[in-house]
Amino acid sequence: MSRTAFRAPLALAALMMTPAAAQAAGDAAGSAPAPALAYPDTARDTIVDPQFGIDVADPYRWLEDDVRVNPKVAAWVAAQNKVTDAYLDTLPGRDAFAKRMTELYNYERFGLPTKAGARYFYTRNDGLQPQSVLYVREGLKGEGRVLIDPNAWAKDGATALAEWVPSEDGKHLLYSVQDGGTDWRIVRVKDVATGQDLADEIRWVKFSGFDWAKDGSGFYYSRFPEPEAGEAFQSLNENHAVYFHRLGTPQSDDVLIHATPDKPKLNNSAVVTDDGQYLLVVGSEGTDERYGLTLYPIGKRVGKPIPLVEDYANNWEYVTNAGTRFTFLTNKGAPRQRLVSFDIKKPAALTELVAENEATLVGASRVGDRIILSYLGDAKSEARMVALDGKPIANISLADIGSASGFGGKSADPETFYAFSSYARPTTIYRLDTVTGKTEIFAEPKLTFDPKQFSVEQRFYKSNDGTEVPMFVVMKKGIDRAKGSPTILYGYGGFNVSMTPAFSPTRLAWVDKGGVLAIANLRGGGEYGKAWHDAGRLAKKQNVFDDFIAAGEYLIAQGITGKGELAIEGGSNGGLLVGAVTNQRPDLFAAALPAVGVMDMLRFDRFTAGRYWTDDYGYPSKEQDFRNLLAYSPYHNIKDGTAYPAVLVTTADTDDRVVPGHSFKYTAALQHAHAGGRPHLIRIETRAGHGSGKPTDKIIAEAADKYAFAARWTGLTVE
Repeated sequence: MSRTAFRAPLALAALMMTPAAAQAAGDAAGSAPAPALAYPDTARDTIVDPQFGIDVADPYRWLEDDVRVNPKVAAWVAAQNKVTDAYLDTLPGRDAFAKRMTELYNYERFGLPTKAGARYFYTRNDGLQPQSVLYVREGLKGEGRVLIDPNAWAKDGATALAEWVPSEDGKHLLYSVQDGGTDWRIVRVKDVATGQDLADEIRWVKFSGFDWAKDGSGFYYSRFPEPEAGEAFQSLNENHAVYFHRLGTPQSDDVLIHATPDKPKLNNSAVVTDDGQYLLVVGSEGTDERYGLTLYPIGKRVGKPIPLVEDYANNWEYVTNAGTRFTFLTNKGAPRQRLVSFDIKKPAALTELVAENEATLVGASRVGDRIILSYLGDAKSEARMVALDGKPIANISLADIGSASGFGGKSADPETFYAFSSYARPTTIYRLDTVTGKTEIFAEPKLTFDPKQFSVEQRFYKSNDGTEVPMFVVMKKGIDRAKGSPTILYGYGGFNVSMTPAFSPTRLAWVDKGGVLAIANLRGGGEYGKAWHDAGRLAKKQNVFDDFIAAGEYLIAQGITGKGELAIEGGSNGGLLVGAVTNQRPDLFAAALPAVGVMDMLRFDRFTAGRYWTDDYGYPSKEQDFRNLLAYSPYHNIKDGTAYPAVLVTTADTDDRVVPGHSFKYTAALQHAHAGGRPHLIRIETRAGHGSGKPTDKIIAEAADKYAFAARWTGLTVE
């Protein structure tokens, strides 16, 4: 499962190599020392930024440049990949992991159906297809017909079908194309009956919702201004605006509906209300669920805006409306959220429909004359059905400890679909009739393994300040629990994101080979609502790292794993987590796998989507935030002269969410430091981004590399 080699300019393809900074140390299992590695000789600049009385060195700033534009950076990438590939080629478990992951991925899987008119749209993957295929059925029991097969779009499978939305009558399909993992989208429209594309094409779309006019005449979307030449993958995303596109017209004729030039940092997304009488524009500046609401009456033309919420202080998620009375899910007055309604003439006068309770309300949707509420109880999914006035009707029975998603629908139709999965149970799609309460299977995978071979436990441990934190532990039944097993501890801890049970063929392969998987529900996530999120962000971000460190200590103390058998993994904000705790407790971990991480906490807000993250991280330009960020920034806190665990950084050249310069700079600094003799490597994928749209073969290849690396340094024997 080799990955695409990075093609650097020929004249710069080779850089001088120097020996590793320190002698190789023995691995955690006590076997022979690792061979010394020769890392690329990365040029160091003398850049120093004085900030609030502190001189901050940034010797690797040149690695922030776009790899597609700067040949020096491209050559560095090629040299790093050469060293990493040579090392990974020596790992005995890589082929075994790749084989087992391929077997576990090779099952038929379906996405949630969407009903439009009499048609049902859904995705399907036969198992190992690089990208899932979009199908359409005429009626619930109709034969599936291929509508879009993105596997024909690119030879390497890296061009993906991203968002798709059928028109109300099912005659047209709006769909977006994601190339090479970028967040940018190209939007097109297909005639469903003929399968032919219309001439319509929309560009410079990113972070957009899509919604059709009820009559199918066109759709609403959001876009940014076209970037300057060569800046598409690095420049800040500002001046997001909502447009209406009428079918059969060029993008230049699209009607600007809502823009906020006085507040260029706002993101603006639009949704058409159930009755088609209004367009609701939701504005937000960062990643916090703090929204403003603006309502536009829709007639022959869009009417004057009606401000509903202007304080940007709370979450407001539209559920339904009956005339001028609107129903929302909100955390206003309820950290674990509640259901309320108000009349648009008096939006401040809230009527509570469903009060806050012990579980965290994470979603609400109208289906027929019912509202389905999705909850998290100790990070496990629950679902409840209520009437439009909030009166309880029934709890929806779910299969096991796991995650349920979906429950979308229309006010005129009682039918909905939802997906359920767990760590050892792939996604099954269910159809629910909200009138009768009857549930039936729409699509169920035929598996190549027995889920009963695996156990899923939920445990609770105490962080260093006494806070009780939940953690899921997954292992193969029959494993010898009298002694510790090599373990991967995974975490995220930020942006109100909840780590709920989900099926991953790559992680299950680790468990299937005898390893243990642990997933900690750290503060900073959304498992227990706003208070849990607030306890792990801004000045309290250290709580997240403390929770993760405490999870590792608990796993060792309980004998689930042994000292020298623990690896840690996380991506994006989780990559920051792994980098920070590796600096703070290098003695605790045998291996670290930070993926697409935010590693330079003093410059994250200068690129693409980075400015949104100030809600969780703070502003590097403000002294209090700066000092807090500097205290844990992975790039700035590498401990010279300290033995570090084995580290395999992963990123991708087209990541325009967390630009790869973060990982490049962190790796260069780690390789320069006298940080012990274990390998400190970076794996840089080509034609891939932050994760979405990555083809199946690249997912398997990267995961096999990472887990073979972790196995080598935790002592897991892979056969």
